[in-house]
Amino acid sequence: MKVKVYPGRLGNHFGSALKDFANENILKRILAKDYRVWSEKPDEISNRLGWLDSVETTLESIDSILSFAEEIKDKFKNILLLGMGGSSLAPEVFSKIFERKFGYPILLVLDSTDPDTIKYYSQTLKSSETLYVVSTKSGGTVETISFMKYFFTKCVNEIGDYAGRHFVAITDPGSGLEKMARELRFRKIFLNDANIGGRYSALSLFGIVPAALMGIDVRKLLIEANKIVLEHKDFHNRVTEFASVKIGCLLGEAAINNINKLTLVNSGNQKYLGAWVEQLVAESTGKVGKGILPVDLEPLSNIENYSKDRIFVLTSFENESSTYSLKKELIDKNFPVIDISVDGNYSLGAQFFLWEMITAIAGWRMKIQPFDQPDVESAKSETRKFLSAYQETGKLSMTDTIRIDENTEIVSSVGECKSFDCVKKLVESGIEKQSNSYFAIQAFVDPIKYDQALFDPLRSKILSEYKIATTFGYGPRFLHSTGQLHKGDGGNGLFLQIISLNEENVAIPDDAGRNESKLTFNVLKVAQALGDRESLLSKKRNVVSIFTKDVKDTLDKLESVL
Repeated sequence: MKVKVYPGRLGNHFGSALKDFANENILKRILAKDYRVWSEKPDEISNRLGWLDSVETTLESIDSILSFAEEIKDKFKNILLLGMGGSSLAPEVFSKIFERKFGYPILLVLDSTDPDTIKYYSQTLKSSETLYVVSTKSGGTVETISFMKYFFTKCVNEIGDYAGRHFVAITDPGSGLEKMARELRFRKIFLNDANIGGRYSALSLFGIVPAALMGIDVRKLLIEANKIVLEHKDFHNRVTEFASVKIGCLLGEAAINNINKLTLVNSGNQKYLGAWVEQLVAESTGKVGKGILPVDLEPLSNIENYSKDRIFVLTSFENESSTYSLKKELIDKNFPVIDISVDGNYSLGAQFFLWEMITAIAGWRMKIQPFDQPDVESAKSETRKFLSAYQETGKLSMTDTIRIDENTEIVSSVGECKSFDCVKKLVESGIEKQSNSYFAIQAFVDPIKYDQALFDPLRSKILSEYKIATTFGYGPRFLHSTGQLHKGDGGNGLFLQIISLNEENVAIPDDAGRNESKLTFNVLKVAQALGDRESLLSKKRNVVSIFTKDVKDTLDKLESVL
């Protein structure tokens, strides 16, 4: 892996950051797990630095991991990983960047509460041929446990008492999931190092076990990652030469100077890494009125459409020229640019550790604590209120929407809303308020039916017309990723919720293995959208929420009015 850093208009600031980094012995202190790098208090830092040792720790378990992979490979055709956020994003990256090794199961990832998505996997995958990997650090993530209850009950109904043999748990010691897994007689329970936060867990059991189950040579992957780990430990006086130090200092200094739109331009299959980087950087830095906003998979545009709040990361394979002309143009226009070239898919492990270190260093420069997520709980709390009201009344209390047509209802925090024009008012409200705005599309829709590319024309239109960065996230997965930044940053976000109203529903069993149910996935999905809306409004963010029976028609109409 080769990295070049072009600080652009941040040249002098960048030099100062590097000098401070060396003078304060930051790398040595990070490696020594000195919590005072980020805070005067050790809370949620001292017990979150296990990622520094995760490669070594996971290598100690490699034989048992590989043995289990061999045990199950001829017994199952599919693996369905049930998880959210840090527990699901690294496995998803592995499943998309690497091809499944012949003879091993296909790895699929479920992180959507949309009932159509649940139904798709339920109808497509036979219980007798599927291994379900239930992955959650806390052991109580509502989406993950709901997935587990649904598919465990499905297995009991289809294959009887041996259902537990089709389930594996990855969790922290002593979690609620560990207890449930033992009671339900799961085939295997992997207990991870509890001192690793979810978004820093890619090289722990949460990422490596699913990778091994699809036949990836995880020993090779970890050895490649360990090379960069050992380089950091053997630094002597070369600290400012490390890619992690250069990039971390540049990102932190850029954020301080309102250059905080980290635009990811990844070529080929490297584009799949963006969602993982997005969660790591956004959730770690978006707090106490600060933040670095990763802009992932935004359609490329003319360079004049990029405002001065942009910093670019270009990732490609060595000797690949696809990003060369863009890089030259950006450098000529004085944009800060980070150019990363990798030599193959097995560099992924090194990239994971690199970005974890980058984020920790950026947090130091920004004077924030990068290991907690203080605003994530607010959306969960608001969701619980909606679900509690539903349990009491049997109805989900919708906000005061206005019917626009036979398929659509809208509610807006930006004045009275009688048409799709209120989305234009939303964007204009941000432009009037400040130049550092961004437009976030939150799509509570079926990700299988509505591919992210369907939203690209809308993002392109907003970028070209208003010159502001655009992001996209499927709900509820973004709640475990950029959701922290949306509530914790400087208040620059403009939020468009698109919530599909499903005609059919899927019940969530009250208990695993039993058919009784008081809640459905559709209710959970809409409650999560409403809960996040209330959380955003409480932080004085502007939000337009569109409830629609026809997502494609809604997108066409939105594009026409902007």
